Amino acid sequence: MLQCPRAGAVPRIARGAEPLLIPDNAEWLLADVDRVLGPVATPVGLILTVGVACHVLLNKREVAAATAWIGFTFIAPVWGTLFYFLFGINRVVRRAQKARPARTPRRRATDHHHSHDLPDHLEALERAVRRISGRKAERRNAVATFHDGDEAYPVMLDAIAEARNSVALSSFIMRHDGIGERFAQALLAAKGRGVEVRVLVDGIGSGYFSPIKRRLDRLGVPAAQFMHSVLPWRMPFLNLRSHKKILVVDGRVGFAGGLNISDLNLLAGHPKTPVADTHFRFEGPVVTQLLDVFAHDWSFATGEDIEGERWFPDPDEVEAGEILARVVTAGPDQDLEKIRSVLMEACACAQTSIKVMTPYFLPGAETVSALTLAALRGVRVDVIVPRRSDHRFVDLAMRAHVGPLIEAGVRFWLGPAPFNHSKLMVVDKLWSFVGSSNWDMRSLRLNFEMNVEVYDEALALELDAFMVRHQQAKLKRRDLAARSLPVKLRDAALRLLLPYI
Repeated sequence: MLQCPRAGAVPRIARGAEPLLIPDNAEWLLADVDRVLGPVATPVGLILTVGVACHVLLNKREVAAATAWIGFTFIAPVWGTLFYFLFGINRVVRRAQKARPARTPRRRATDHHHSHDLPDHLEALERAVRRISGRKAERRNAVATFHDGDEAYPVMLDAIAEARNSVALSSFIMRHDGIGERFAQALLAAKGRGVEVRVLVDGIGSGYFSPIKRRLDRLGVPAAQFMHSVLPWRMPFLNLRSHKKILVVDGRVGFAGGLNISDLNLLAGHPKTPVADTHFRFEGPVVTQLLDVFAHDWSFATGEDIEGERWFPDPDEVEAGEILARVVTAGPDQDLEKIRSVLMEACACAQTSIKVMTPYFLPGAETVSALTLAALRGVRVDVIVPRRSDHRFVDLAMRAHVGPLIEAGVRFWLGPAPFNHSKLMVVDKLWSFVGSSNWDMRSLRLNFEMNVEVYDEALALELDAFMVRHQQAKLKRRDLAARSLPVKLRDAALRLLLPYI
């Protein structure tokens, strides 16, 4: 190691016959080099640095993040290794992949592809989603749309009342309030008729102590909590939530969308904080795919496998229409980022229009790029978000996030009150993508989500018209520029929390 002389000296270091002169003003530089490289030069520091660098190179996809972690550990091996161990390793994905075994969909995609008589660009999209999802798109389905709990809940309760064999219900939020009690009583009545009933609620979304779960237990209705732990400190650490909303009756009628079970969704009752939403009823073979998703989640949560004709009738005997549809699941397990991949592929295939309605808009850079590129090539892109959602920080962070999209020609619209929780996407007024997933990093990477893609012009036109009615006020560049400097700094700081809010 070089030893820096006292100020004023002119050291000479021999290299063969030629001396190397080091100027007086380089003393500070050599001292800094000694402080930086000293820890790395020790055996322990070298082992820590190389170990972290190898793990980063093998596991970090983002170049900037990988470079930053390697650089930090090189400069401070001990502290860098400690911080990387605490904050750099994505334990969310690792735990999910360890906890949730890979599953084979009951209606798995085949290796060969049959044309569905779609336009060429949608044929390409269908082929890509088949490979992404591992499921085949199936015809002979029917789809109906319901807005808010006022329309959807009565139809769902009627379906439970008509059940003869089985009822499977999964909800992120299921409150023990007025409508929650009505569902509980309907499920109890179905069980009393000899119907097989299973209810799955999220361990956080429905409350840590889950009053509705305890109510169902008292009634004798089989119920479970997804990813719930008796150790409270493990809940936020795991951060794995089932955001799905599924109801399947007799394996023949299914419901899915964004609607939770809560009095807040009954707009006619004028709740203090109303939540509008959109839900869908499905009939046909795609219902088998919905139930397959529920069955996997139920097995994971309880260890019980649900099988047999009472749950899974022959899908070839449940023909209901002519619509082509398919379920797509995503989560931090073997389904990592599959819904995000479908969103990006749909943006790439769009020829004329993309219309998106989402309660929260904070996607990652890749999804933003997909929308930006679509707008740049002339596709009309509209994104509708609530003027004010139920998460104020998300609203503020979004305003620091959408500038490049607006510059590229994406049109952002602020929807009217009440807060609308619908998650809808329509491409070219021909293809729809609906379900539980928001356009934010939590939904697209952390949550367990389920969407349904539907190739049907009538549904696409219906949803397109619905979204047009919510295009109330356009968010413009001058609106973003008019924010004061403190407001811009606040919004930009909140944007840094994008993966966590």
